[in-house]
Amino acid sequence: MSTHSSTDTTTAPVVGGDPSTDQHRPATALEGRPGVPFSRTLQAELRKIVDTRAGLWMVVVMVGLAAVVLAAAVIWGSADDSSFNGLLQLATLPLATVLPILGIMAATAEWSQRTGLVTFALEPRRGRVVLAKAVASMLFAVLVLVVAVAASAFVNVVAGTGEWDLTAAVAGGLFLAMMLYVLQGVAFGLVFLNTPISIVAVLVLPSIWGIATQLIGRLETIGEWVNLDRVMVPLFAGEMGGQEWAQLATGVAAWVLLPLAIGTYRVLNREVK
Repeated sequence: MSTHSSTDTTTAPVVGGDPSTDQHRPATALEGRPGVPFSRTLQAELRKIVDTRAGLWMVVVMVGLAAVVLAAAVIWGSADDSSFNGLLQLATLPLATVLPILGIMAATAEWSQRTGLVTFALEPRRGRVVLAKAVASMLFAVLVLVVAVAASAFVNVVAGTGEWDLTAAVAGGLFLAMMLYVLQGVAFGLVFLNTPISIVAVLVLPSIWGIATQLIGRLETIGEWVNLDRVMVPLFAGEMGGQEWAQLATGVAAWVLLPLAIGTYRVLNREVK
């Protein structure tokens, strides 16, 4: 009894060779093309924010809320509210609530609109897609903040006190706070991958935790370090010290960075249907 072993070698015809010959060569992988540039992925995510009907209405809502708040401050507000700092603080107040929703809509677009197969087929490196969503949301938040600053300055000149009392510390705190809020929305959107659930979670969970830290004595000290709304107060006021920065870091780690890490892991490993 003899044993015959053979090796199955996949071959392919020589490209451009003589068809009359039977020459073959081992098949080799085609040279890969470079991936999608990150700038193109970022542009696509920026377009997604305003191309959908929900995204467009979100922009309208933000502009409308800022206009209503500024008008109310001029009509019924005090002199402090009518200064540039007071007007800007009031104009950005509703943005702190709406911008996380904008981040959620950007993060859940592929899963709520069932476009994940298209997105991840064009760009299979999902980490770059997640990064593009976060950067696009922050860039859009910067644009919204610039509009709020311009509107507050205009109202201050036309109907306000004309007092320019905005300090660099307050301006930097407002900017950082808006970026953190929109990143929180992106993080919660990536965790739940569902727009309604993410919106409810980002609005309700921090509020419940904040109420619990105020009502339960044993949680009072913990709340000073892990209550995002509380640690944001000195940031808005421009009164950040060493302890305030440490408290902000712990609050951001608990409510922004941790959900962002969990959500990114889910997107990288979840099956797209």
